[in-house]
Amino acid sequence: MAVDLTISADTIRLFIQKARAVSESLDDAFQDGSDHEVEFDEETLTDSHHHDGLAEEESEDLSKEELRELIEDLNVDEAAEVVAIAWIGRGDFDADDFEAALEQARERALGSTASYLLGMSLLADYLESGLDSLDL
Repeated sequence: MAVDLTISADTIRLFIQKARAVSESLDDAFQDGSDHEVEFDEETLTDSHHHDGLAEEESEDLSKEELRELIEDLNVDEAAEVVAIAWIGRGDFDADDFEAALEQARERALGSTASYLLGMSLLADYLESGLDSLDL
C-alpha cells in the first residue's frame, strides 16, 4: 500500500542510517565482554577516572545528536508521519491503517518527537519495516 507523504522516503532512509550508526556504536562498546568479567586491582580502585573522551563515545554522541537535530527540524506533519511509520514497522498498526496511525501520532505529539523516537532501541528496524510495509 503506497501512501503520499510530506516527508520523503529518502529522508526516512537517512534516519535509518543514522539510527543504525548509533546502534552499532553501542553494540561495539559491549562486544568485548560484559561487566561481570571486569576485574579491579587495588591501584585501579584508588585511581580517579580521567580521560579526554574516547573516539567511540564521541562518534556515538555525534551520530545521536545529528539524528536528534534532524528529527527536531521536522514540521508537525513530517514528525507524525515518521512516528506512524515506526508504529507500522513495530506492528502497532497495519499498513492499511496508516491514516489512523498518522492521526494518533498527531494527537499524541505532546513531548519531544526526537526523544520519543530515539528511545526506541530498534528504531532503524521499525522505520525500515514500516517503509517496506507501505511500499516506499
